[in-house]
Amino acid sequence: MAITAEQVKELARECGFELVGIAPARPLLDFDRFEQWRRKGFAGEMSYITDRRGDMRCDPRTLLPTAQSVISVGKLYNTAQPYTSDIDDPERGWISRYAWGLDYHDVLRNGLRALLDRIAETHGAPFEWKICVDTAPLLERSYAQAAGLGWIGKNSCLINQQQGSWFFLGELLVSISLACNASVPDRCGTCTRCIDACPTNAFVPDDEGGWLLDSRSCISYLTIEKRGEIPATIAKEFSNSVFGCDICQDVCPWNRRAPVTKDSAFSPASLAPDLTEMAELTEDEFRVRFRGSPVLRAKYAGFLRNVAIAMGNSGRETMREPLERLAGHADPLVAATAHEALAILVTQITAETA
Repeated sequence: MAITAEQVKELARECGFELVGIAPARPLLDFDRFEQWRRKGFAGEMSYITDRRGDMRCDPRTLLPTAQSVISVGKLYNTAQPYTSDIDDPERGWISRYAWGLDYHDVLRNGLRALLDRIAETHGAPFEWKICVDTAPLLERSYAQAAGLGWIGKNSCLINQQQGSWFFLGELLVSISLACNASVPDRCGTCTRCIDACPTNAFVPDDEGGWLLDSRSCISYLTIEKRGEIPATIAKEFSNSVFGCDICQDVCPWNRRAPVTKDSAFSPASLAPDLTEMAELTEDEFRVRFRGSPVLRAKYAGFLRNVAIAMGNSGRETMREPLERLAGHADPLVAATAHEALAILVTQITAETA
């Protein structure tokens, strides 16, 4: 007998996914919103979104022609450690919550592979499938919303009413016809806390009265995806962020009672590293320090660029000497950023002592 939607959901929970739902493997109206977003240039330099790989996101059948159902799952990564707003040490860098543990790509793929094996064992009959985690050209949040996992908030994150937004998303496309979930309504209401809290004003109105995230002003994009120099006018708003940003989730009321993961894969290995220590890392030491971590996505030069910016924003005299050393770094990007950061730091120190 063919597997049922309820059996799939139970198997997903057994595989460690806190959220699971099913959507039809068909185009969604939300693709129009995605098109508006990238047409406005809000994707920045992320060519994998603006080229044909972005076009493929219109229909999951471009990834699996026989797909009938999208099994959407959510993996909780919230921990008991403090939020960004609770850390007040300018001599330490802030790393986004999602990057504290192991690389989520591996964790989700392993979980989806286990789910696939269980579905195959229960279903009996042959079927085609494809596992998707982040890098696949699929509108993950849109299909998660269609599968009833939550709604896409003003901060562009998927928000679940009971459990908040600290979730990684993954999908399993299958050629099995399954009963689908109903989408849930938007429950952000008139709240604008995420918009008001964003230090770089990265959220902008869209054409329908909603909000879009302009990546070009987003600290997460700039510290992770952006290559090259970051304008000093916006870098000064980074505070001590060296990889990603959580502010728009930290302030979200739906995260007040967010549960904490029991998965050891997301136990903090990198939380708020010492900036001076980070500034002294060689490229090999950087790779060893963050082996198996999403932080490697920033690349060595990009990470040191971010460290230099955080040092410049610290206002601490103790940051002057390590910044001067970075200003002599062999990498032109690191050296140039350190020079700018040093000027900002000296101005801050001078103003405080005047």
